[in-house]
Amino acid sequence: MRSPVLPLTWHLARSSGRRGLQSQLLAAGAAAVGALVLLMLLAAYLGSGVRADRTAWRTPEPDRHGTAVQALATTFVRHEPVTVVSLAQLPDRRPTPAPPGLSAFPRQGEVYVSPALAELLRKLPANQLADRLPKVASYGTIDAAGLASPDELVAVVGRAPTDPAVSEAADGSGLWDDGLTARAVVSGFSGGKPSVFTRSDQQMVLLGVGLLVVPVIVLASAAGRLGAARREQRLAALRLAGATPRQILAMTAAESAAVGAAGAAVGALAYCALLPALARIPYGIGTWYTGELWVGLPWLLAVVAGVAALIAVSAVSTLRQVASAPLGVAQQANPRRTRLIRLLLFVGILVYIRQSASGGDLKTGQLVALVMLFYGAFWLFGPWVVDRLGRIAGRFARRPATLLAARRLSDDPRGAWRTVSGLVLAGFVAGFFTVGHLALGGIDFGDRVAVPTANGATAVTEARTLLREAGITATVSAGEDDFLLAGNDGVTVAVPGGVEKIDAALTALQPLAGGRLPYGADYGSAPDRVAGDLLSDIGTATLAVSFLVATASAGLTAAANVLDRRRVYGLLRLSGTPLKVLDRARVRETALPLLVLAGGTTSTGVYAAYQLNKAAESTISTSGAIQLAACLAVGTLAMFVAIAGSRPLLRTVTGDPARSAE
Repeated sequence: MRSPVLPLTWHLARSSGRRGLQSQLLAAGAAAVGALVLLMLLAAYLGSGVRADRTAWRTPEPDRHGTAVQALATTFVRHEPVTVVSLAQLPDRRPTPAPPGLSAFPRQGEVYVSPALAELLRKLPANQLADRLPKVASYGTIDAAGLASPDELVAVVGRAPTDPAVSEAADGSGLWDDGLTARAVVSGFSGGKPSVFTRSDQQMVLLGVGLLVVPVIVLASAAGRLGAARREQRLAALRLAGATPRQILAMTAAESAAVGAAGAAVGALAYCALLPALARIPYGIGTWYTGELWVGLPWLLAVVAGVAALIAVSAVSTLRQVASAPLGVAQQANPRRTRLIRLLLFVGILVYIRQSASGGDLKTGQLVALVMLFYGAFWLFGPWVVDRLGRIAGRFARRPATLLAARRLSDDPRGAWRTVSGLVLAGFVAGFFTVGHLALGGIDFGDRVAVPTANGATAVTEARTLLREAGITATVSAGEDDFLLAGNDGVTVAVPGGVEKIDAALTALQPLAGGRLPYGADYGSAPDRVAGDLLSDIGTATLAVSFLVATASAGLTAAANVLDRRRVYGLLRLSGTPLKVLDRARVRETALPLLVLAGGTTSTGVYAAYQLNKAAESTISTSGAIQLAACLAVGTLAMFVAIAGSRPLLRTVTGDPARSAE
């Protein structure tokens, strides 16, 4: 016999009227936002891995039977890194394949540059950049296959095997970081490790994903609970009429999955449409190629299916009472209390996180797991706090709006928690990234330039001559013990006059380096600066997305609560309660748990940032308190604006109190 579940589900969905349609649209909207943000997070994670892989060919992978010499060098212009890859075909060896981004192995004297570097070469004076590369009639172009970003500055130079730029002196041993300078005999470009400017990108993105994925999942699961009261009443009636628990669960799962799939599909389409705009958002070394952010059709379908399944599971989980006690649900006689076990679990999880974090040396994956565990702890703890707040506020209430808000908090603490949970979890992110400030800028070497060379005192004279010919006033000294030279022999030059003079000095001193490139303070601080910039980028993006998700979650949940409680609101209006009092009660129902819980998570974030600063021997940013206050003010304002957006719906729902109370 054909199952009546799907036909009955379709019939009930069609006959649910305008109120039912509104709940379904809200659920679909939440699913769309959740799918969009999840796809964006997945795109950033996968794309950062692709970007890192595209830079691996530049680090030479030694091969004793190699056919060419490859040397990697890094110079800086306007504080931006320029990666220079020198290649020389060895005589009497088989031809070396072309590196990524080039159609052929570069011949001696050929120079290929990335589009961004070509533009910069045209813009800057030759003595500040172009003279660092061999002079050619025209530059070749490196295409996207050899670049991690459209903004990346990369040059590939064809050299003779005897050129100092590919000699053993170019291996970079003893310099600040072997990821900036390296040299080896190679046979191809399939090995190597990612550039120092991209190797940490994916780990930092993973940290952001760990901070955002739980609020996004919370938003998606909240979509399954939108319209829960209306659904419970309808299904309780069916249960009393003879429907089996399996049938009502199947009906709920089918309806919620269909609504979630439709909303997630809209979010996936929005992601596809926004790809060109998302690619223009800078991260790390610059903006993205659009193809790097495309997750692929399998991942796209998996996210849509996952969001739909999450919403279905969330909706089904609300029907336990319908299946076991339909009469109590139909009479609305089952207050949703919380138990003390939530507090005990919360304390136990915090103790575990504290002990795990105090050990130090946590990998990125372990740190992300602890963050998600922290969010899970607050997800358990939040409804318990809301329940107790409702009871306390009800005991001391002096105004009708406060009393109504307190009753709603204690009657449905989980529903009230879902409204504020987004901003509560975002408070931790705000506290951590605004107050926390790691001094990752490296050692400040000021305006000095270093030239590693073994010529000793002769090098000082040559350096002064080169600088004088270039019209640069500078102080030159032997620097074999200078920290900027990392203990190597060479000269150091103090160049006053700003970044333009430093760039000109780097160019003028290049003939003195004998295979290596002169470098300034940017070289010595590059690894720390990369980490600091990535952390800043992730912090900004995480704050923006977390507040976006929190606002969407609050707005959707507040609107759904109005629809779910229309019978209660109708009865209160019939008893003479002014609409203004009902609206004030809704606001206070949000403000009370928000003040307590968001304050707690924000304080925790500040404490975590303080501990991290302490471990890194860094100071807290003086502007952090102002930024934190601004974030909290904007987040709270956005929260209440989102809640106020459902005020017209409240007016509509209570427009006919007698009908709403039926």
